[in-house]
Amino acid sequence: GGSHLHAVGQCNAPDFASAGGHFNPSSKMHGFRNPAGHHAGDLTNVSIPESGALRVELLAPGVRLGPGDGTLLDADGAAVVIHALADDYQTDPAGASGTRIACGVVQR
Repeated sequence: GGSHLHAVGQCNAPDFASAGGHFNPSSKMHGFRNPAGHHAGDLTNVSIPESGALRVELLAPGVRLGPGDGTLLDADGAAVVIHALADDYQTDPAGASGTRIACGVVQR
């Protein structure tokens, strides 16, 4: 499914809407295929194994955990969200990636 960094560090079930929209401090459009640039929180698609246990490294250039521009650890935090469908890397606002199926708060 599509994976994204979301703008709020809350993961309230069942729909994880509490995580807000994609982390996007530069107000870009969604998707790696967007010629004008993409959300800072756009990540690659992930494949979840049948066991449900996913271990993956995701890179997000321009995002930081320390102080300064692009920090995920601001006043309202951030979350990693996995969606039910693959991200098409172009459709705004979330790549047609469907419902949110998993969520984790980013913590130091």
